[in-house]
Order: sequence, then C-alpha cells, then structure tokens
Amino acid sequence: MQPTLLRDTALLFGRYARQTLRSPFQIFFGVLMPLLYLFFFGPLLTGLPLGREGDSWQVLVPGLLLQLGLFGASFAGFSIIMEKNWGVFDRMRVTPVSRLALLLGRVLRDAALFVFQAVLLVLVALPMGLRAPLAGILIGFGFVALLSVALASLSYALALKLPTPQSFGPAINTLAMPAMLLSGLMLPMTLAPGWLDALSHLMPFRYLVDAVREAYVGHYTTPALLYGVLVALGVAALAVTVGTRTFRSAGA
Repeated sequence: MQPTLLRDTALLFGRYARQTLRSPFQIFFGVLMPLLYLFFFGPLLTGLPLGREGDSWQVLVPGLLLQLGLFGASFAGFSIIMEKNWGVFDRMRVTPVSRLALLLGRVLRDAALFVFQAVLLVLVALPMGLRAPLAGILIGFGFVALLSVALASLSYALALKLPTPQSFGPAINTLAMPAMLLSGLMLPMTLAPGWLDALSHLMPFRYLVDAVREAYVGHYTTPALLYGVLVALGVAALAVTVGTRTFRSAGA
C-alpha cells in the first residue's frame, strides 16, 4: 500500500473503532445468537455420529465462528445507510481520501469486531468441552477475518445500490439463509443426501467451514484446508475489488 492509503485507512479504522468501543451493546449482542446455538444446540450433538473426525464441539464451533462472519458482516451495510441519512456519507464524498481507504477502514473495523466476538465464543466453548489445538483455533480466527472482510465489502456495495433498510434487509436475508443452509454451518454436509451434498459444493462458504473443521482436529496439510484458504483469499480479493469500484461509481 502507498503511505497515503495506509494513513487514510488507519484514520478511518480508528474512527469506526472508536464508534464501536462506545457501544458495548454492539460488541456483545452480535455474539448472542452463536452462544445460544452453543448452549442449546451443542449438547444435542454430543455422542452422535457426525461423519467427520473429531467430537461434536470440533464440528459445531467452527461453524458457529463462521456464522458470526456470515450474518454479522452481511448486515454491515446498514451503517452506510444510516450515514447517508445523517449526511455523513455526503461529506465523505467530497474528501480527497482514497475510495479504497474508505472501504478498508470500515471492513477492517468489522473484521476486528468479529474476530473479537469469535475469541469470546471460543472461550465460552472451552469449559463446555471444546478441545482443539491452538494453531487450529488461530487458523479459525484467520478465516473469520477473511470472511468478514469479504462479506462486509459486498454488504457495503449492496447498501449503496439499495439505500433503504426496507430493501436492504430482505435482500441480505434472501442471500444469507441459503448460504447458511448449504454451507454446513450447523452440521457437516456429508450427512446430507447426495444431491444436496453435491449442490453445497457450489457454495464457496462450504470450503471455509470444512477448512476450519480440519484445523480444529489438527490437520494442517489436507486438501480441504488448502481449498479453504484459496477460496477465502479469492473471495476476499474479489469482494474488495467490487466494493472499491462501487464506492468509486457512487462518488463516495
């Protein structure tokens, strides 16, 4: 990155990070749904054959980590809609700040937030029975960060195209729910009928879920982990490109 881009990104990241720190409700409320799954759904899986190596917590927790990124980052675009209503967005349009920095400052704040929530989720899961190598846990946080960057970028881009909550919310739900169901977040897709398992391979998020589950059982050189890394990097790069172009075309 150029020095100016780094400086602008850091300034914007700091601005949005301070906003987040002033709202503890935002920090902790986002992890509520995965925690409910952990407490009330996790015990149901104990001892069940899940078609994968590792215990039920090594299957469920990786899915819940990526659920944080999937739903949290997908709805990040609501903040731009609010900024437009408050006039903040219009004031930023006339600044000389790089459009890429305007995007990166936001998405890096989102990634930091969801990684922090992921840490909280893992800390709660440990006394419930989660056992995973430290390297695997750290790899999981890396995937949460990449997924957050990718989906937040696309969410901001979509929010610029659908600038009202009434249109943005239903559009995100329409996209996020099939992604969750076909990614195997709750249960491995190997338990699904053959046609559904085959269909799930068209969903990029499935490769991320499989990769984190491999890391949680200590498998770091398997094809599943490699595919997950490549897909996560590719989707993140594509999403940031789309987001940057949308910011530029919107004059943001």
